[in-house]
Amino acid sequence: MICYSPLKVYREAAARSSSPGQLVLMLLDGALRFMDSAVQGFEESNFVRRNELVHNNVLKSQAILSELQASLNLDAGGEFGSTMFRLYDFMLEQLRQANLKKVVEPIRVVMQLLGEIREAWSQMLLQQPAARPAEGLAAAC
Repeated sequence: MICYSPLKVYREAAARSSSPGQLVLMLLDGALRFMDSAVQGFEESNFVRRNELVHNNVLKSQAILSELQASLNLDAGGEFGSTMFRLYDFMLEQLRQANLKKVVEPIRVVMQLLGEIREAWSQMLLQQPAARPAEGLAAAC
C-alpha cells in the first residue's frame, strides 16, 4: 500500500533538505511537542485514555532524547559533550519517573531544560552560514 499523506511528504522533504543542525532543531521541537501532549494527557478524565496519552507521548520524547544523546560525539565534544550526555541522562530519568508514577512535574522540568537548549541551538543556527542539506535520509511511509 502506498501512502500519500501530504503532511508526511512535507516532513520527509523538510528532513531531506535540512542541515544536520536543523535536523537537531526539528528533533528538539518534536520532543517538546510530545512532552506537551503528555502534559495535556493529564487533563483527560478517562483513566485508561489518560495513561495511554501520557505513556505514549513520554515514550516518544524519550526516544528522541536517546537519539540526541547517542548522536553526541564525546571524543570531539570534550567537556561540553560529557555535560550534555549527563544532562540527557537526567532528562531521560525524569521522564521515566514521570511515566512510572504518572506525575506531571518531572515532564515540566524536562520541558524547561529542553526549551532552553532548543532556544540556544536555534540562536546558534542563526549565527552560522547556511549548511549543506543532510543526505541519504530514507523516506518513511
